[in-house]
Amino acid sequence: MKHSIKKIFMNLNTYLFFVLMISFLAMMLTLEQQLSFEKVNNLNKQKRIISSLTTLKKDDIELALIQFNGKSTQLLQEIDKLKNMYKYDYSDRYLFGNSEEYLGHLEQLKDYTEAFNQAAHEYYVNTKDRESREQANANLQNAFSNITQHINNMLIKNIQYNQAKFNLIKIATIVNFIILLFATLWYRKKLYSIYQDIEFLYQIDKNKINHEIYSIEADAISMRMNRKNVTTDNPTMTDPVTGINNHKGMINAYSNKKNLKDSNFTAVTILEIDNFSKTKRAFSQEMTQNILKKLAYTISLHEQPVDVIARTDYNQFTLIFSRSSKEQAFKDMELVRQSIEELKFNVPEKGAVTITVSGGFIIKPNNTNLDEAMRQAKEILVYAKSIGINKILQTRDLAEKHI
Repeated sequence: MKHSIKKIFMNLNTYLFFVLMISFLAMMLTLEQQLSFEKVNNLNKQKRIISSLTTLKKDDIELALIQFNGKSTQLLQEIDKLKNMYKYDYSDRYLFGNSEEYLGHLEQLKDYTEAFNQAAHEYYVNTKDRESREQANANLQNAFSNITQHINNMLIKNIQYNQAKFNLIKIATIVNFIILLFATLWYRKKLYSIYQDIEFLYQIDKNKINHEIYSIEADAISMRMNRKNVTTDNPTMTDPVTGINNHKGMINAYSNKKNLKDSNFTAVTILEIDNFSKTKRAFSQEMTQNILKKLAYTISLHEQPVDVIARTDYNQFTLIFSRSSKEQAFKDMELVRQSIEELKFNVPEKGAVTITVSGGFIIKPNNTNLDEAMRQAKEILVYAKSIGINKILQTRDLAEKHI
């Protein structure tokens, strides 16, 4: 079974897009991991600030209050930073569903921070009796213990979140590696096979005569190249005047191409140049050859890869066209006739001369051989010549004659 290069490259395009998405997800997870480190650093920083707030010197109460106000405000700012960072933690918010719990911890941290700030403020501004100072100190230590314990709990929770992420990333990484490994090896094999087809078509390695073609496209190109070599490399199959197939070349080319036809409709047409016979020559030999060459070239402009054209007699051309419908085959044949009619030849002493052709057109049944189809086309051609020139008739026109 041969494979389509187009389909392989379409799948390869999907595969590369898949690799791009995997790379994008890996980048996002890496950035989220960086956010996790920043959250840990933020919480540790808050612990250091809180610890420093309990050790401010009370000798200069005004300086102590200035330091306290700055650091207490910084604590609340650090909590806001944590909230802003969490907006970009997509996996934690949407995949693991930890958003409500984490934001709840931040709100509780904010409450503990405000309570600690209040206790610390009372501790530093309290200049009353010893008992009230001791109570303020006890409240500060209690608030310090609460907020420190809560931050430690958040650090532990962050480790648990990261562990859950790592477990998922570990499984996804293993699965992705297996997929990418097999897909890469599969596409490597496919692309190497395509390269071997191209190498065979260029005949870089002469030892690859028996190379088995892998792709549909390379197989089609190879068959077309082989078909072209039949007439080019063998002079006995080429008409020496026009350079197209002669009768022998036509038979050979048709046998090579008949299995390649995508259409069920094969049209056989025999065109004969009007008033252009071997016994009654109207032009010099040189002019005659120029006309035949020009007509052959004009006809070849309408030739498709699965078609066969040939000069099968002195003034006759045989055209074997394969088309998707009978109507399209006859329409293309009419275009050939019109193209020939539009040609102008400058003949000495006669000026511009127009050449026309008459033809017999038939759709070859699948159970009819080429010789029989050509015989029927010639019969229609004879009838076409009998009623005028510059006409292509088909089977139904001959049928109307007998009615």
